[in-house]
Amino acid sequence: MNRIPTAAVRPAQAAAVFTSLALLAGCAGSIGGSGSDSDASAGEGFAHESSQDEIDEALADLDPITLKFQPSAMSEQSILAPNGLDVKKAIEERSGGKITVDIVWGQAIASYADVDDALADGRVDLAFTLPSYTPAEYPAFDALGTAMSTLPSSPVASDLAANAAGVQAAWETPEVLAEFDDKGLVPLIPMLAAGGYSTMCSEPMSSAKDWKGNQIRVGSAAAGKQVTDLGATPVSLSFPETYEALQRGTVDCDLGQLAPNVEAGTFEVAPNIGVAADAGIARSAGAITAGKEYSELPVAYQQVIFDSMSTTFSTMMEVVIGAKAMAVEQAKDNDGSVEPFDDDVQKQMATYANTLSDKTAEKAGVPDAPKTLNAAASDWQTSVTDLGFDDKGDFAELDEWYPEDVNYDELGDELFDKVMAEHRPE
Repeated sequence: MNRIPTAAVRPAQAAAVFTSLALLAGCAGSIGGSGSDSDASAGEGFAHESSQDEIDEALADLDPITLKFQPSAMSEQSILAPNGLDVKKAIEERSGGKITVDIVWGQAIASYADVDDALADGRVDLAFTLPSYTPAEYPAFDALGTAMSTLPSSPVASDLAANAAGVQAAWETPEVLAEFDDKGLVPLIPMLAAGGYSTMCSEPMSSAKDWKGNQIRVGSAAAGKQVTDLGATPVSLSFPETYEALQRGTVDCDLGQLAPNVEAGTFEVAPNIGVAADAGIARSAGAITAGKEYSELPVAYQQVIFDSMSTTFSTMMEVVIGAKAMAVEQAKDNDGSVEPFDDDVQKQMATYANTLSDKTAEKAGVPDAPKTLNAAASDWQTSVTDLGFDDKGDFAELDEWYPEDVNYDELGDELFDKVMAEHRPE
């Protein structure tokens, strides 16, 4: 597996790396052309399984438009860049060139804190957003993200199943959809859970004794509660400061996704990865969301954009899981370790995850959300196995057995057909 050089990425740039998760800046203005006038949503659409000739015919009389898209990546050189580039390609090719996608790297128009407003007022047309950053505004969404901690964890199969289940459960929870609607937004993928969380520590941390008293940088209140339950001290620290804090010993570990840490060079100072197996940590999930002018587009254009969401899902999974393999490789290159948490830690983690999940769901007014998510995850685990995406080895050898050329298009297509198709614009 090709190793990404980490020396070029340092704390001064880490803010950008973090912002890219959690996945051409222009002036104000949005969807170009005359296709967004008051009658724009009228007109003929096309079936999802239509040939390109049939799609071209449906779009023949429509004026060209341009979309501003803020994906999760900071730049075209990022390992997360396919989250933007693949979607751009899918939309432009399916539209026969009638839709141009201008990618806005690095949240140059609006930060994650401001992107909802930018979508609502038309400065951005399509974006990766992080509703989990504002749980008070998205309590039902946050409940599903917290419930993710109750699902099994593995390097490949469980992450695929969890992400597909998150999409399904979000579509099946009216309260989640209402939270987007209240902000004037249109969810295209109402939840992208991305990768599971791991610990990255200066020294190995697998036993319950190891956790006691350690200072662990966390990215959410829910993760902080889980860390506290295990006897460690959660530290609220911005990601740009984490590398230096680990280097100086101000904190002992970072708790988060592996992908941003691959780019940040974290494994040079914290090369010991701890992974869950039976349960995990609440995730800071994202979503792909459209702005106010999406609903004013001709229905055929809406369909082109919506149909690209299967590509969005499969590409995100390829990037996130591929980054895990890179993380394992980088940990080993820095004389680190990759170890599962001990059984007693796993048991305590699972018990608290269930308690926290139920409490969060009750408080959000969606008490059935954990059950909805778990049922969907069970079904998608079967689908993942049927498609041949089982784990082929342990997490510690992921860099050795994970294929570089893997793609999850079949899973994205199945998710679209089984879950998303009924939400396709008509």
